[in-house]
Order: sequence, then C-alpha cells, then structure tokens
Amino acid sequence: MTVVCCLLLLWTAGVAAHDLSAANNAFVRGLEGPAAVPFLYLGAKHMFTGVDHLLFLLGIIFFLYRPRDIVLYITLFTVGHSLTLMLGVWADWQVNEHLVDAIIGLSVVYKAFENMGGFRDVLGIEPDPRIAVFVFGLCHGLGLATKLQNTIHTGNGMLVNLLSFNAGVELGQVAALVLILLLLLRWRGTRLFHQQAFVLNTVVMCAGFLLAGNQLAGYLLT
Repeated sequence: MTVVCCLLLLWTAGVAAHDLSAANNAFVRGLEGPAAVPFLYLGAKHMFTGVDHLLFLLGIIFFLYRPRDIVLYITLFTVGHSLTLMLGVWADWQVNEHLVDAIIGLSVVYKAFENMGGFRDVLGIEPDPRIAVFVFGLCHGLGLATKLQNTIHTGNGMLVNLLSFNAGVELGQVAALVLILLLLLRWRGTRLFHQQAFVLNTVVMCAGFLLAGNQLAGYLLT
C-alpha cells in the first residue's frame, strides 16, 4: 500500500491535467472536414490517460457496491461533462483553462474528503453526493472543452468531430471504469481494505491538491 501511494503521488506530480500532446494537436489540426475515427481515438485516449478524470472516477465508485448505484452516479457524471464539453466547444465559451483545471483538481479533493467521512465527522454536514458528482461533471466537461477548442476546426465537419470526440471520451471512461472496478473488487476481498481505504483516500486528496496547485501556479505565472 505504501508503494502504491508513493507511485500515485509521483504519477500525479509528473503529468498535466487534460493535456493534449503536441503530436495529437499537430495531427488533428491538419485534418479538414469530418474525421470521426481520429477524434474518436483522441477522446478515448484523453479520458483513459487523464489522471484527474481517473482519480475522480475512483472517488465516485470507491464505496459503491450495488450496480444500480454505480450506473446512476456514472450517468450523472457523464451527462454533466457531455453537456459542457459539447456546449463549450460549439458556443466557443472562453474560460481560463488553468482555473477550470484547478477546480477539477479540487473535485478530486472533495470526493476523497467525502470518502474519508470528512463532511459528516469533521464539518457535521452531509452534502448530496449526486448533486456534487453532476456539478463536478460539468466542470470536467468544461475542462475538456477548453483543450478541444484549440484543436477542433469550426465549420464543415465540426459537429461530427465533436460528437466523435465525446463518444471517444465515453468509451475511454468505460474502459477506465472497468479496470478500476476490477482492481477495487479484488482489493475489497482482502481483510485490509477498510484499514487501507482511509490511507488511499488521503493520498488521492493530496494528489488533487497537487493537480489544483499546479494549475493555480500556471494561472499566476502566465
């Protein structure tokens, strides 16, 4: 567990949230008109490798055991980030990507703190987790939109490419979710799960602070 926690923090510190690589940017910027397959691939890759998305997904399902609960919460997250991804790009909403990504980092902090019982035990309140997941889903989608605005062309093919990217995001999310669930199920079968759960959520919360701090530093220095 100690090794896993250290690797998680190192991984978080070494990656940038929502970053689209220069190679990916150069590739899709050279495309003209509808390009469903490349944008489908780009969306799937982006979600599956996005550390902030993965940590938030982990936080959402960490203590969910019933399939219908998992479906409900993931649906709320999906609807939220799909709305702002599509509208943000289509309507060309201009928001600062560093500030949006800082909020996304704090969404990881929020979910980990909730999983640790922080709201109930420390603050004496119990916010509705369904509302939180949906609202933070809106923030995650807006973060995706700020990156895609610099990549996708307006005009002919924009709608197809946008829908393809969003579909790819959902495919990447499903793949990541299956992997996370398999690991969680294996871990939950051990007698140490409840002892180690608090520790891992503490590390996830620290990772969220690292992500948010990195983006705030980027905002202040640019």
